[in-house]
Amino acid sequence: MSKIFGDHAERYTSLAENSGPNAHYERPAILRLAGDVAGKQILELGSAGGGLTEQLFAAGAEVVGLDHDPRLVEIARKRLGARARFETADLNEPLTMVPSASADLVVASLVLHYVADWGPLLAELRRCLKPGGALVFSIHHPITGWLRSDRADYHRVELISEDWDWNGVTVTGQMYRRPVSAVFAALLEAGFAIDAVEEPQPTSGMEDAKLAEVLRTKPVFLFVRAVR
Repeated sequence: MSKIFGDHAERYTSLAENSGPNAHYERPAILRLAGDVAGKQILELGSAGGGLTEQLFAAGAEVVGLDHDPRLVEIARKRLGARARFETADLNEPLTMVPSASADLVVASLVLHYVADWGPLLAELRRCLKPGGALVFSIHHPITGWLRSDRADYHRVELISEDWDWNGVTVTGQMYRRPVSAVFAALLEAGFAIDAVEEPQPTSGMEDAKLAEVLRTKPVFLFVRAVR
């Protein structure tokens, strides 16, 4: 996963919490798909600075947050204290810090597209989930990823780059784009049942009309709920 998040940890944390696409598009959709989390044990992948974690805690969940970057884990720990547990973890490796059948729900907000091979990770998440537990995730939309590729082969999984404006600083992120079929084939092969697929509208609270128009008219993120 890219080092840019740790290199710009404070800036990224603020952006992830307050930007229009996060606050009025991505996070509301994730929370809606997560459903009633009161009393639930949640494993959060890519917990970053703890913004989503705090909302899950406020809704009554007990959360274990994992992030690849130690700086972001430090920020999240300072933010939430004893209200949640945070650990540094590489999603390409076994999640040895998470007991089997310990989570009611896994939440992965805009993180799975940084993992090239979903097979081992999905197997680990199935191990971590209780029977009947669910995985809720968002990724950059496969169509948008394909448009940013060289378009030589839609069917392959490949690394692409994208420039982002983080409050006046341009950073270049890299992620893996994959075809729609690969998203769902990986879930089915890992033993998950597809429960919901969403391409949501921005909420009415978004004040940036131009951004809201982009989110209404173009594929940006894809949201999935899959059940163990």
